[in-house]
Amino acid sequence: MRRPVGEITRGTTGHNRLRRSDRWIAAVHAPLLRSARDAPLVVDLGYGASHITTLELFVRLRVVCPRVEVVGVEIDPARVAAARPYERDGLTFVRGGFELPVPRRPLIVRAFNVLRQYAEADAWAHWDLLRSRIDPGGVIVEGTCSEIGHRAVWAALGAEGPRTLTFAARFGGFDRPSDLAERLPKTLIHRNVPGEPVHEFLRQWDRAWATCAPFAPYGSRQRWARTAELLARDWPVAVTPPLGGPSRWRLGELTIPWSAVA
Repeated sequence: MRRPVGEITRGTTGHNRLRRSDRWIAAVHAPLLRSARDAPLVVDLGYGASHITTLELFVRLRVVCPRVEVVGVEIDPARVAAARPYERDGLTFVRGGFELPVPRRPLIVRAFNVLRQYAEADAWAHWDLLRSRIDPGGVIVEGTCSEIGHRAVWAALGAEGPRTLTFAARFGGFDRPSDLAERLPKTLIHRNVPGEPVHEFLRQWDRAWATCAPFAPYGSRQRWARTAELLARDWPVAVTPPLGGPSRWRLGELTIPWSAVA
C-alpha cells in the first residue's frame, strides 16, 4: 500500500462534536443522496481517535437515506484498528488520507479539523486532491469546530471549487458573530485582516448583531434571524431553503456564497 496522503492529526473528538455539520448535511444534501442510482457513498475523512462521530454521521444520514454507506478514513492505523469492532452493515473503517482509498467516488466527503495544521498552500492542494476524487455531482464539507462543537464554520466544495461558507453556533456560546472567526477554514483564517472581504463581512455582521440588540429579550433565535435579515440587505446571505431562511437561522446557522469572501 502506498503511504496515505496527509499527516496524523491530534485526533480530538467526542460525542456530538460534529452534530451541527451532520444536521446541515442531512437537511441540505438528502436529495443528493436519495438521487443516487446505487447505494450512495459518504466518506468521513480524519475522524480522529474515536469512531463516534463517524457512527453518528452514519446514523443521522440513514434517517434521510436508508441506503447510504459511510466509510471512516483515518491515517493512523491504530485508530482504524480501534474503530473496526464498531463496523456494521453500511459502516466501515479504512486506513488512508486525502487520496480517499474507497471503492468508488463518494457523493459526500466530510473533513473536519484536518486542515488546520497545514500551511495555506497545502490546504488548497488538499482541496484540489479531494475535488478530483469525488463524484462529479458530489460535495465536500470541510471545516473546523470548537472542542465541544459549539462553534463551527465549514466550506462546501463541488468538483468545480468552493461553493458556500456556513457559520454555525450554539446560542449563548458567543458574544458576537465574529467570535466564530477562529474556526474559519484554513484558506480564510489568515485573511481575516482589514482589506479582505471576509474581515469586512464579519465586521458588518457584528454591526448588524449590535443593531438588533433590542430583539434580545425575545431570545437569541429572534435576534439571530433579525440580524440575518439586516445583513442580507448588503451581503448575499442565503435567505431561502435549503441553505437559508428562518428554518436554518433558528438553528444558529448562516450561509453565504464563497464568492462573497473569496
